[in-house]
Order: sequence, then structure tokens, then C-alpha cells
Amino acid sequence: MDTEPRLLSASAIIGEGVKNPKGEDLGKIEDIKIDIDSGRIAYAVLSLSGVLGIGGKTFAVPWKALRLRSEERMFVSDIDKEALKKGPAFDKDKWPMITDRRWMSEVFSYYGYKPYWEE
Repeated sequence: MDTEPRLLSASAIIGEGVKNPKGEDLGKIEDIKIDIDSGRIAYAVLSLSGVLGIGGKTFAVPWKALRLRSEERMFVSDIDKEALKKGPAFDKDKWPMITDRRWMSEVFSYYGYKPYWEE
């Protein structure tokens, strides 16, 4: 039985790519947001580039929606690429109120996850 905690530094997460099981690129992790009160990672901020790097979008994705494939140095999510593109997005220079539980609830709900603070 492995009793050692699995730990990963934030710097190792930032910049990592995210794909779905079909191998479609869902973007890269730009940031992670930590709920200071609970000590949990609330969500990852993904960026998906547009054509030639122009017109990209930024998305908040529940942390539970990502799984690490350490041997491939990437994260995998079951999120469909078209669903991600249609999901709650924001301009990387104009973030929503990221601590607003109502906004976060909408994000979690969109991806089919129960907000961690309601568990």
C-alpha cells in the first residue's frame, strides 16, 4: 500500500497541454486557482488559441475534469472540444469575478460537476 502523498508543483502544471481522449487539443493550462479556505484547487484556467494564435479564448475548467498522464507530460479531460468552445469563456485580459460562487457554480454545472464546496 502506497502511503506517500502524490504531490506536483504548480510550476509543473502551468503550461501543460490538455487533450481529450480523441486526442483533440483542448488548450494549455495557464493558471490554477486555489480556494484558500478549503486548501483545494478550485479550477484550472485553460487557453485555447484561435487561428494563428489570434482570437483565442480562456476557460475555467473544474479541476476534477482533468487527469494527469505523467508519462506523457499532459492532462486529459473528457470534455468535448466543441462543448469547451461553447462553454463559459472570457478574454484573458478581462477576467470575471473569479471568486463569485454563482459564476463558479455555472462553470461547474456546465461541465457536469457538482461544485466542490457543496460536497
